Amino acid sequence: MQKGKIFVVGFGPGDYEHITKRAVDALKQSDFIIGYKTYVELIEHLVTAKSIVSTGMTEEVSRAQEAVRQAEAGNIVSVISSGDAGVYGMAGLVYEVLIELGWTEKDGIAVEVVPGISAINSCASLLGAPVMHDSCTISLSDHLTPWKIIEKRIEAAAMADFVIAFYNPKSGRRTRQIVEAQRILLEYRSPATPVGLVKSAYRERQEIVMTTLAEMLNHDIGMLTTVVVGNSSTFFYDNKMITPRGYQRKYTLGEEKQPLRPHQRLKKEAEPWAMDQETGEAASGYEQISVQKIKKPKKSSLEMASLALSLVTKKPITSSKTYIQQSIESIFEVAVSPGVANKFFTSEQMRTLADIVGENGTMEYTPEHQIHLKIPTDDPQAIVDALRQVEFLVAPIGDVVNIKACDFCYGEKAESIPYAEQLQEQLGGLNLPKQLHIGFNGCGMACYRAVFDDIGIVYRKSKFDIFLGAKPVGRTAHAAQPVVEGLEPEQLVSLITEIINEYKANAHPNERLFKYFKRVKKILNFDYQDMMTKIKVEPAPCGD
Repeated sequence: MQKGKIFVVGFGPGDYEHITKRAVDALKQSDFIIGYKTYVELIEHLVTAKSIVSTGMTEEVSRAQEAVRQAEAGNIVSVISSGDAGVYGMAGLVYEVLIELGWTEKDGIAVEVVPGISAINSCASLLGAPVMHDSCTISLSDHLTPWKIIEKRIEAAAMADFVIAFYNPKSGRRTRQIVEAQRILLEYRSPATPVGLVKSAYRERQEIVMTTLAEMLNHDIGMLTTVVVGNSSTFFYDNKMITPRGYQRKYTLGEEKQPLRPHQRLKKEAEPWAMDQETGEAASGYEQISVQKIKKPKKSSLEMASLALSLVTKKPITSSKTYIQQSIESIFEVAVSPGVANKFFTSEQMRTLADIVGENGTMEYTPEHQIHLKIPTDDPQAIVDALRQVEFLVAPIGDVVNIKACDFCYGEKAESIPYAEQLQEQLGGLNLPKQLHIGFNGCGMACYRAVFDDIGIVYRKSKFDIFLGAKPVGRTAHAAQPVVEGLEPEQLVSLITEIINEYKANAHPNERLFKYFKRVKKILNFDYQDMMTKIKVEPAPCGD
């Protein structure tokens, strides 16, 4: 079979004028375009691919995996990122997924990373020239990086007087990170430090705000905003944010003829701040940057760097060689419950959870009557064994089959429990394009609301009724469609297995069952019906 290829394409801010020719060519060559839905919409007019797969914001892994699958099948695939694909984009993840599969450049599918304009560059151009001197980018999203590490990086960058571009500064659920970032910066920088806020650079809803470090939180900041914080020499002039490179030290900028020739400017007396080329040390007694936390005013650049490193490591620097190694923690995520039909925890189970989670892990109770555990560990199997030893039902978290059941009136209506347990044993934890909930009710009252799950099962009059494709949230929420009434119990597990197997084989990545049912119009021999009733909503009456 002919090998396919993966392009990882950075398309810049999104407008045609700022996307490279190579990026456009890659998109036009591709059989498949895979990306976050908002990004797909930005470049959809540029592509001629036979298939476009768009997924949600947190589905990066499924996008990378689907790209690899399609390329292995011989297709040319473009995985897209806004800005530059190698800056908080998809490039690294694509390589990680390939590496997990044993990929090598010599024998594996071809991969080409197509660079684009990153947000720090596009936003800087709109603000003026804020990154003319040393700068860095820091993402404030702590979904993938522990906040304690992000804090250290902010502090080190603040001490070293970098211009800083904050990516992912704030979202609907993450609101404290930008507040904490401002607090750290104010320990080292003047409240009057210039700050630029750029939302949706070079897009239709572009917004630019010039403010200060003290006032920046008084303005709207969201996920589409890049926050550019100036250094100690950055200034505003005529609605522009400018960070001088240092030319003013060496040149008389208002004069056409310079008083010093190039060979004269390289002398120590002309550049007292510079490192001596023979000794490798800065001139003694010269202080370029004043930092509030440094008690002794006169430090060499080496001492300044050592102090910044000591803040990162929380240890004094005792050697000229210090290596900073960020430990990579493995976080094991798993769901536990007392059982499919049992909702009662024992004291021994609760003690086991507390011991396993400890101080560094977390546990969260969910509407599915499960507890989700996130535990730093190098030995996941030991955790699973300990949980099972106290008779927990252990299940993976993610895009898998999840069996939810009522408590069968505390076990009084136990006739259908064996069928729920069979479903759990055969299908529980099965990997799918998207998480799928099977709701199981033990009587016709359906008080556990199984009809609002992807697959609803209701035991009634010693037989089963089956429902497909609920949409439980949103303005267009609706119950599942009834597809079978009076199914014989011995047919239940095989029918549900067939439905799930068809969905697994044909659904797009991140496509919920109700979306798949609506798209294909038929699952097995069950025809899709629109369950959304169109209700005319009258405008609210005006009043005083």
